[in-house]
Amino acid sequence: MRLGIDIGRVLIAPDGDGGADTSFIGGTLAAALATPPYAGMFETVPELVRLFGGAVWLVSKCGPSVQEKTRHWLDHHDFYGRTGMPRDHVRFCLQRPQKADHCRELRLTHFIDDRPDVLRHLAGLVPHRYLFGPQRDAAIDAGVTPCPDWPTALARVRRDLHV
Repeated sequence: MRLGIDIGRVLIAPDGDGGADTSFIGGTLAAALATPPYAGMFETVPELVRLFGGAVWLVSKCGPSVQEKTRHWLDHHDFYGRTGMPRDHVRFCLQRPQKADHCRELRLTHFIDDRPDVLRHLAGLVPHRYLFGPQRDAAIDAGVTPCPDWPTALARVRRDLHV
């Protein structure tokens, strides 16, 4: 069993009520670093790392400047130390459909993402797909498990792992 987790609006809290990644996309490094982790993330991800025996990767779509801010954010919040996840388990791509390439290469069996379109690209490739966060769109593809928050995500992953 191998898990992939998106970063923006999954590990890192969205900006404001609109849920945008604006502090990373258009803001300064200082603004990005000040962005808090998603509520419950640091309580849940270490348990996921344990459940998957360390076979957990971050897979995120973003350009070079957001990649750099993201790496700084992960270090600033001591993500690796607090979660037990290996530092070299981070992958970036420039287009959302390319996440499927990483999933194929890493042989991921589970994936948590906040975007239905990403999870659609993983259909038939990743057996357990989880749609994270509050969703305005009521239409969720068959085979995708909604997870509005981290405690729910952990419970549903545990269920699928039969633990």
